[in-house]
Amino acid sequence: MFPSLHPPASPFDPPSTISVILASPLRFLLRLTHRILTSLRSSPTPPAHPLRVVCISDTHTLTQPIPDGDILIHAGDLTNAGTVAELQSQINWLRSLPHAHKIAIAGNHDTYLDPRSRRTLAPGDQEGQLEWGDVKYLQYTSTKLRISTAGGVRILKVYGAPPIPACGGPEFAFQYPRGRDAWTDTVPADTDILVTHTPPKYHLDLPASLGCEWLLREVWRVKPALHVFGHVHAGAGREIVWWDEEQAAYERGCAAFGKGWIWDSVSVRGWMEFVRVFIFGVSGVVWDRVWGGEARGCMLVNAALTVNNSGKLGNEVQVVKI
Repeated sequence: MFPSLHPPASPFDPPSTISVILASPLRFLLRLTHRILTSLRSSPTPPAHPLRVVCISDTHTLTQPIPDGDILIHAGDLTNAGTVAELQSQINWLRSLPHAHKIAIAGNHDTYLDPRSRRTLAPGDQEGQLEWGDVKYLQYTSTKLRISTAGGVRILKVYGAPPIPACGGPEFAFQYPRGRDAWTDTVPADTDILVTHTPPKYHLDLPASLGCEWLLREVWRVKPALHVFGHVHAGAGREIVWWDEEQAAYERGCAAFGKGWIWDSVSVRGWMEFVRVFIFGVSGVVWDRVWGGEARGCMLVNAALTVNNSGKLGNEVQVVKI
């Protein structure tokens, strides 16, 4: 069977490589260059006694075995219909897991947790009480974790927030109009782990760039050590970002390209950013591999477990050491 030359029916479906190239050859080349250059750099050096953070998201009422770790994070979409019964079933599963610290946020399918979308549920499902137990539920809030290690006690601040750029009807929770700034100065500056449901734009959000540009700016401001999210199932995986000129040029280039073959070919801004990606990317590799320099990096994790839109779990559980 030949790969499709056309974009997928839904922007949330993974496109074929050929369709991505045909849609914007220069954006494809920009992404490929960025990916190669960043892959040549060293990963951030974990502390002497690292913590294991187990990251999951988008389980949609389903369960599966979860690896052990010090912290378990669920980045939203625990359910499908978002009723109290579905939520409590998923919460009970999380409570049964052995992790000492458990954190969860809501996703757009967790309807009951947003008072606005809750009104779309059947009358009998609009009331109820959730028993979170030892699971810390974060909704525009932070929590501090005190964790004993062989090297002493570590304190990590975790902030969680569920909003996403609108992608569905009123039954979807925590939506805001795409393009609206719902993030600036909302995340505490001392956040170590950021948990959101939406990805930041241009990162693990498919070529359609389904993430939020305002969240991306906020992540740049805060620079957490770890950012966990989900929502875009087909973007599942992990990515290291470096807060440097190459990273900034890559994101500006993604914004400049992608408007069609002719526009891309004459986009002076796009070509300038491509050159910057190459120059600063090579400089970053030399600084890292030759001179042994260190830069501040962040691990981005799209922790969605549901495979594309199959309704089945199967993506790898992401375990990060920080």
